[in-house]
Amino acid sequence: MKQITVNQNEADQRLDRLLGRYLKEAPKSFLYRMLRKKNITLNGKKADGSERLRVGDEIRVFLSDETWDKFAGTAPKHGTVWPETELSIIYEDEHVLLVNKPPGMLSQKAQASDVSLNEYVLGYLSRTGQWKESDPFRPSVCNRLDRNTSGIVVCGKSLPGLRIMSQTLKDRSLHKYYRCLVSGAVEEEQYLEGYLWKDAKTNRVRILDSGREGAQYIATRYRPVGRYHGDTLLEVCLITGRSHQIRAHLASVGHPVVGDAKYGDPAVNLRYRKAYGLKSQFLHSCRLELPTLPSPLESLSGKVFEAELPPVMERILQ
Repeated sequence: MKQITVNQNEADQRLDRLLGRYLKEAPKSFLYRMLRKKNITLNGKKADGSERLRVGDEIRVFLSDETWDKFAGTAPKHGTVWPETELSIIYEDEHVLLVNKPPGMLSQKAQASDVSLNEYVLGYLSRTGQWKESDPFRPSVCNRLDRNTSGIVVCGKSLPGLRIMSQTLKDRSLHKYYRCLVSGAVEEEQYLEGYLWKDAKTNRVRILDSGREGAQYIATRYRPVGRYHGDTLLEVCLITGRSHQIRAHLASVGHPVVGDAKYGDPAVNLRYRKAYGLKSQFLHSCRLELPTLPSPLESLSGKVFEAELPPVMERILQ
């Protein structure tokens, strides 16, 4: 017999879903049959799998060790060699991890062979004893930055952390600010609106003045904060967060991001590459402003977190 005491990472989800995490090799029909036969009980009573779990609930699974191991599928499976790198950690607690991602690193895998920040975070948590591969919950990044965009990435270390931070990103109550160097002179604050249409074949987007099938509404606010080498450093607030939004939106009004190989000015990019060694776009997620958050993240309510610029960007500004 196995006994599972529901912890904070496992609460507020359906019983059948949690059972599926522990017994991931078991068919759903098997789990429901075990529930009907009371081979799986919740707080000593018969359950049907639809019950919402609370911290401290006790799930008893009356299976042989052999059957448990067969359907858990974890026994000799531990041993994944997680990649290592030195993470630039801005903030960490038991629920949330904020990392300053360098340019050139994926936030999440695009294909199976990729190594991304997600894997580096799992490696860090595994090596520091904060997470095991056999755990039913797997920590994950909550937001994505393009490979060549640097700055703050939010990671959920616990189920409440992942769920709450992902929701603040989705409902836009978490405010994200970027610094970017753009070609040309920008004299005043602007609020841009439009529609973004993505060509999946080329992985490029177009900015349209009016909607069309497949296009998404976008809004971007920015203000100039400095002039460097005849170009302008902007602070950008993303009102909506779409793929390539900042880069494509600024390029559409004649101020492409310096270093942007996809939407930028090749001559400007070459000048900065030769002078400073800039190999990626000068676009950095510099600041997060958190809203009022529910328990257990209430201590983060109203907090502001900032990420330092990569060294090559600092050199350009100096």
